[in-house]
Amino acid sequence: MAAKFLSSADDTSRSTLLKKKIIHYYIANGDATIAELCKELNLSIPTMTKLIGELQDDGYIVDFGKQETSGGRKPSLYGLNPTSGYFIGVDLLRDRINLGAFDFKGDKVQIEEGIPYTLENTPEALEALCVCIEKFVANLPFSKERILAVGINISGRVNSVSGFCYSLFYFEEKPLAQILEERLNMKIFLENDTRAMAYGEYMQGVVKGEKNVLFVNMSWGLGLGIIIDGQLYYGKSGFSGEFGHLCLFDNEILCHCGKKGCLETEASGSALHRILYERYKEGSSTILSGKIDQGDEIGLDNLMEAVMKEDVLCIEIIEQMGFSLGKGIAGLMNIFNPELVILGGVLFETEEYLILPVKSAIRKYSLNLVSQDTEFKVSKLKKRAGIIGACLLARSKMLGMI
Repeated sequence: MAAKFLSSADDTSRSTLLKKKIIHYYIANGDATIAELCKELNLSIPTMTKLIGELQDDGYIVDFGKQETSGGRKPSLYGLNPTSGYFIGVDLLRDRINLGAFDFKGDKVQIEEGIPYTLENTPEALEALCVCIEKFVANLPFSKERILAVGINISGRVNSVSGFCYSLFYFEEKPLAQILEERLNMKIFLENDTRAMAYGEYMQGVVKGEKNVLFVNMSWGLGLGIIIDGQLYYGKSGFSGEFGHLCLFDNEILCHCGKKGCLETEASGSALHRILYERYKEGSSTILSGKIDQGDEIGLDNLMEAVMKEDVLCIEIIEQMGFSLGKGIAGLMNIFNPELVILGGVLFETEEYLILPVKSAIRKYSLNLVSQDTEFKVSKLKKRAGIIGACLLARSKMLGMI
């Protein structure tokens, strides 16, 4: 079971806050001696020794023994105990669920991907989500009681502080996080899916010291994760990053948000799906024609497979979308002046077919000095960015780091 300083959000005593700072330091920097901690946190040796001792008693810190030095007294090296607690990540997608379990140190314990699921805004779909989580937890190599928190990613407008989701499962006035906690009997943290992916990349992906980062998630929809000075940027109500709903086109296409002309209507998986059908009806050929004629469901996996098989129509649409997306990213760069832009989401699995037109548009529309300061990288974690981000965010929120 979690010690009180982790399980109670109401405990704001100095001792509790210092313990969380110590754990935060170990997460960010790895193992350290008491002297190193004292220097970093500006505490005395006796105070730090007492706190480390209490954290050892609680099971969160372990003593790795004496550190080798060139001379003098050898100090003990301390670090996080990976088995002191676990975090579950749930990445909720349009047609599947990905689940993961990570230990207290942030290392993977178990991941299960591609669990069939139909995302619908119904009580039945919410119950099906709960059943999937329960089955995953039941098969883990540790007991449910050792799970400290569960992070659940949902697309759209999520207020992770209040626990409300306004895009899905908004059936009653009670926060969705509270509903899930009562149903699953575990601590629940909700998060926007793109923001969780950004955090995963920041903690364990392509980010190598950069503090001002934009993460573009081009999947079925189009989202943005924003990291400013090393911290996730939420906005007042947690709704920051709605990049896909910038009104950039006079196309009269109704977006799922209820507005017309959103960037997402021309640059997203849903746009690729719609444009493919439109172009096919106009006479263009595609290797997906058989599925279209038979009325089969065509998902992102089918579209990505067609691109990788060099389907001319799909590639043409991808390149057109890439230029539109790059124009939007150029605007973001001019506003934020980021060190790094990460290109992530399912559609970037098409690699150069999408990346080249994105960069071409950025060169054309971004300010030269801004563009020179910005590096571009493709997501390292790829499909697992959401799972990893959900687990690590659950840990950070439990520790009051976010």
